[in-house]
Amino acid sequence: MKRSGLVLTTLAAAGILSACGASGAASGDAEDTIVLGYFPNLDHATAMVAKDQQFYESNLPEGTNVEYVTFADGSDFMTALKTGDIDGGLVGPSPAMNNYTNGADVRMIAGGASGGTVVMARDGSGIESIEDIPGSTFITPRVGCTHDVQFETYMKENGITSNRIGGEMIHQTGKPAQYEAMFETGKIDVAVAPEPWASVLAQNTGAKVIIQPDEISFGTTLPASVLVTSSELIESDPETVQAIVDAHEEATAYIEENPEESKEIVISTIDDITGQELEKSVIDGAWDNMFFSTDIDGEEIQAFGDSSFDLKFLKEKPDFSELTDTQFLN
Repeated sequence: MKRSGLVLTTLAAAGILSACGASGAASGDAEDTIVLGYFPNLDHATAMVAKDQQFYESNLPEGTNVEYVTFADGSDFMTALKTGDIDGGLVGPSPAMNNYTNGADVRMIAGGASGGTVVMARDGSGIESIEDIPGSTFITPRVGCTHDVQFETYMKENGITSNRIGGEMIHQTGKPAQYEAMFETGKIDVAVAPEPWASVLAQNTGAKVIIQPDEISFGTTLPASVLVTSSELIESDPETVQAIVDAHEEATAYIEENPEESKEIVISTIDDITGQELEKSVIDGAWDNMFFSTDIDGEEIQAFGDSSFDLKFLKEKPDFSELTDTQFLN
């Protein structure tokens, strides 16, 4: 549990958006406050549903104050986890792996969602297939993020690499909510877009799918989001970690049993965070590219890490044998 209040002014300077429940310093007794983070992406729907349905509040001990912070990208999330400003939450596996190799105290304790990484070509770019991508400009949320590794792994398997490692693809980064505007100005040609932003591009800009979510590397075998916390919290307060995982499992079951209600929660939450009210048809299309599961496979995490090393996102070949901890899953 938190031992000190949030330093939200520092987090805001790092590009982090504040959710409704985290608009200031931690309220109440800091000893009884849990702070959880997530992104305004569809693969973080489990956190949105858990927050809306108060699953964390109902699973944690009575009187525990639960606060939420939303993040622009995985690097900012991991900074907050390392500094103790959050206790855990949902993040892409790649930021967790990258920081783990640099000594960060992080453990993956459950899967969140899989699928949902779609590669889109701008209408008018002249790109019809992956063979047309060399020399074009592509965008991902962050260098070495989960979606970036998936895309660059797939492209390298097809003999194409980015200019970062001597190839011909030109890499830019930016928030997925901004991809539509960047497509419209012609600043980028290809977007590696997490849902629902891929469906936004398709509906609003006429963008074409170049790589489907079940075709891209690790698209169906690796969670696009993982529930993480610190080993310190696992060791010092396993009951709290168990309650967090129980709430996460409850939210996952709710999504499966109540898909239409879950979609409405996602639409409302993303609107609150980004100011973009997504059409129901967008969410419907995006939902078909995703599945929600708490499963997490340590061997697949290791394979993804090996690929990150091969692409030079990691300086040393990683050992992720202790990164996953599934003891709290039912």
